[in-house]
Amino acid sequence: MNSNYFNSAAGAVLAVLFVVMTLSIVSEAIYETPAPENAGFVIEVAEGGSSQSAPAEEEAAPEEIAPLLANADPAKGETIFKKCAACHTNDAASTNKVGPGLWGVVNRPVASHEGFNYSTAMTEFAQGGSVVWDYDHLSHFLEAPKKYISGTAMSFAGLKKIDERADVIAYLRTLADTPAPLPDPNAAAAEEAAPTEAAAPAEEAAPAEEAAPAQEAAPAEEAAPAEEAAPAEEAAPAEEAAPAEGAEPAAEQAPATEQSN
Repeated sequence: MNSNYFNSAAGAVLAVLFVVMTLSIVSEAIYETPAPENAGFVIEVAEGGSSQSAPAEEEAAPEEIAPLLANADPAKGETIFKKCAACHTNDAASTNKVGPGLWGVVNRPVASHEGFNYSTAMTEFAQGGSVVWDYDHLSHFLEAPKKYISGTAMSFAGLKKIDERADVIAYLRTLADTPAPLPDPNAAAAEEAAPTEAAAPAEEAAPAEEAAPAQEAAPAEEAAPAEEAAPAEEAAPAEEAAPAEGAEPAAEQAPATEQSN
């Protein structure tokens, strides 16, 4: 009985294996998939790389903070400033903590707060006090401090949203005895247009300069006949001398009258 049971089990296993192998062979024959000519996927790239690079350049261009400051909310900026309060003071005493005091920071020379030990990178960026914390510098620095001034000791991650930076800068502007004036949002456009407008009169003035010699030359040409006419006037006395020559025969006739007497 045991041998018969073993033979039956072995036969069943072999039968299952035979069926599985048969189904595998048949399925491969039915669903045969040809090998691809080229391995991998082909990614088509549209022609005109300049059109694709344009958005990248626009993203890389720095955003202007001036147009947003007029409508910025200092109250919201004060709330956002709580992220900075751990390292900076905002009162008139302007004492130093981990970072320098920020009273009167707008338009203050960079790396100039008394008693604070600035990093070498910040001192070099200050260029001896010629660089000030104007609105643009504050915006770029608050966006990414370590990216804007490589080597700065400020560990703040930055404010990526320009609206938040505008609110914070509007609040920093109030931290002063006399708040700094807001920038003119149209100043940048006026500066770009100024060279074009100034160049127009220069082009118009060029024909006038060329015409000036022509006008000066005209009297010189008219003066030439006057110089030629001068000898004609000098010749007039020569004509008046003709009667003097005619008087000589009259003098010769006088002796003839004496001989007749």
